[in-house]
Amino acid sequence: MSAAYASFGLAPAMRAGGVLAGGDYQVHRDFVDFIVNGRPLLFQLADLDAVSPLAADVPPAIFTTHVRRLLLEADAPLLDGRYVIYGCPECEGLECGAVTAVIERGGQSGDAADADADADADAADDYVWRDFAWQTSDHADLALNGYHGIGPFRFRGAEYRAQLGRLLDGDGIGGGPRRVLLIGARVALLAKLAAALRTIGVGAEIAADAAGVPAEELRTYGAVAFGHAVPQRTRDEVRAAFEGAGADIVCVEGRVPVVPLLVAQIEQALDRGPAEHRRLTRLEVAGDAVVAEVTSACRVRLTAYRLDRLRRTRVHEVLDEVLPPGEHRFRLPGKARHVVARTPDSVRVAVPRA
Repeated sequence: MSAAYASFGLAPAMRAGGVLAGGDYQVHRDFVDFIVNGRPLLFQLADLDAVSPLAADVPPAIFTTHVRRLLLEADAPLLDGRYVIYGCPECEGLECGAVTAVIERGGQSGDAADADADADADAADDYVWRDFAWQTSDHADLALNGYHGIGPFRFRGAEYRAQLGRLLDGDGIGGGPRRVLLIGARVALLAKLAAALRTIGVGAEIAADAAGVPAEELRTYGAVAFGHAVPQRTRDEVRAAFEGAGADIVCVEGRVPVVPLLVAQIEQALDRGPAEHRRLTRLEVAGDAVVAEVTSACRVRLTAYRLDRLRRTRVHEVLDEVLPPGEHRFRLPGKARHVVARTPDSVRVAVPRA
């Protein structure tokens, strides 16, 4: 039986980078996600940490090849007409695992509706995504690794081509520049923060202010992070400089000198994806507890930070598990009140109000 029509769209998304416990880190990746029936397709894959092939940091020629494959204007990269829908965010190698699917034109599947061409003369112009599977080798085992509850999806050809054609026309549907300007007096801390950001793939520069910086350079930044000791006058002048340059930036207040916490705050600021396409919709500290709200089942990691009497950083791993949709409350250990929450697609920070 033929699949019902599904809407097809594209939206900016990111896999948030970050400095993790033990000195590990994960790379920041901006990519274009597939929106099926108004909802990111990635959300239907539970807690999968992956990105689409339409990533902002791949060379233009490779990006174009991926788009043309989805349009069936280039050969499938895998056997049996299978295409990579989501892959590993660190290396994109198939050996790490990838979500793949068969992509074909509407008249190819051989289902009952397609056999009656007179019933719908436009069916052959459709695009169908079917037989989703988790694949780690040349052949996909649908019986063992198939996503049996996902698809098939039938997209109208005109809508499908129009959305992907925007990418070929130069509309990257991006989420904004992933570069941050760090302003503060503690040069040693800023240097560590800049190094951590660059490690995860976010550009960072250090400055005392924004005086004399050309407007075209200011427009390459997506965020500005202020150290706690930066005077209000300097903050106002910096904001005015960016506003005068027509730069759309987010300001981050770095009140606590903890590098992993500051990295998470900046990652949150760089997330320009639509709010309705996020799994983690709320994070707040309420007394001695933290409240998190997710829209779909996903892995959530909660990490709390505090400074002890000697200004040393103390890290508390509060949670690392798959949570069902809804609101969840967890008790915070000791005096830790600065919390970072991570899901596969986003990061949020909750800090006590000043």
